[in-house]
Amino acid sequence: MADAAAATTAPGLKGALIEFLLVALIGVGAGAGFEAMRPAAGEAEKPKEAVAAAPPSSLYDLPPIVTNLGSPQDTWIRLEGSLVFDPKALPHPEAIAGKIGEDLLAYLRTATLKQLEGPIGLQSIRQDLNERAAIRSEGKVREFVIRTLVVQ
Repeated sequence: MADAAAATTAPGLKGALIEFLLVALIGVGAGAGFEAMRPAAGEAEKPKEAVAAAPPSSLYDLPPIVTNLGSPQDTWIRLEGSLVFDPKALPHPEAIAGKIGEDLLAYLRTATLKQLEGPIGLQSIRQDLNERAAIRSEGKVREFVIRTLVVQ
């Protein structure tokens, strides 16, 4: 009886050991593959130089915008966002931020719930808000960043 129990546990242990070694080899191979795809030390420095060459940016947080949507009328939206701008080109962002906030409020009042649905809708509204911020600031605002967007 003891021999029967030993015979059944030995193949199970042997199989588990083989499975473990197979998984370990796959992991080592995947790690080596990812390491080979990593850029060399000289190539890794190029993005840092590009970032250093880009002009500095600043963020200005807009006050939250809360309004109802154009359709359906009983659906409300709350948008919190920030403006990304160059402080040399726009030394006083609060003046233009008020105008941009009013423009975004007017846009959101005409938006429908159908326009906001899904990832395509979010991407579309993000592009529209970026365009409006750039137009209103005459190109001085680089980007409008959506921090929170709640539809209720």
